[in-house]
Amino acid sequence: MGLLNIFAKPPAKLVRLPSGSFTVDKDGRVLVSTLPQAFPKEMVQDIATHVLSAFRSAQEAQIPVTEFIVRYSSLKLTARELRGGAIIFLVPQTFTTTAP
Repeated sequence: MGLLNIFAKPPAKLVRLPSGSFTVDKDGRVLVSTLPQAFPKEMVQDIATHVLSAFRSAQEAQIPVTEFIVRYSSLKLTARELRGGAIIFLVPQTFTTTAP
């Protein structure tokens, strides 16, 4: 049995899907957050950077985008523009099955 332990992989580090929101200013600094403290700050910063970039790109293209929703298989992200900044809501998706 000891030989098989050599090939065993350590368990993957799982991150619990967040439920909460946060606001960022026009420079991407997080102002207020209701996300769990265990949620990685790097991930929050990465999300904020992409959201602000999307709003800026829409503004440069003269497309009036004030809100967008991104649905992943297990997470729903809703972002609203706030005078250069944004408020971002993260909600885990729930899967429900309906009977025919």
